[in-house]
Amino acid sequence: MSEQFELATFGAGCFWGVEARFRKLAGVLDATSGYMGGTPDPDYRAVCAGGTGHAEVVQVKFNAQVVSYETLLAQFFDMHNPTTLNRQGPDIGDQYRSVVFFHSNEQEAAARKAIAEADLSGRWSSPVVTVVQKAMPFWPAEEYHQRYLEKHGLGSCSI
Repeated sequence: MSEQFELATFGAGCFWGVEARFRKLAGVLDATSGYMGGTPDPDYRAVCAGGTGHAEVVQVKFNAQVVSYETLLAQFFDMHNPTTLNRQGPDIGDQYRSVVFFHSNEQEAAARKAIAEADLSGRWSSPVVTVVQKAMPFWPAEEYHQRYLEKHGLGSCSI
């Protein structure tokens, strides 16, 4: 019998730390660093240089009976600053935008609700700029990016 799972895709800046955080959650079956939102067959150098339209994202495979999509959204908003347009820490460019790529109408509604709640929370002094978009083809990042922090401990999105 195969395990039931759903997909969620989030862009919260450089994917290394985002992937590591999602992997720690009970109910997350896998988290894969990659690219979504732009030209076909991207690679890391092209995405980091800008102009491909892609965001660095993490695609999360999860068991919704163990962890809810709403919990994943809460973690997403906890792991980055959703009020900085096209920037997370030292990483600048639209490839580092705050984005939720939804895989169903229910995910879209949940994402929009979470953004409204985040705006009302008073946690940030600026409005949330997270974009909500329909999921597009997912392109896994090169193997050396997968579990990057586990392999190397530290890193930033630079070559």
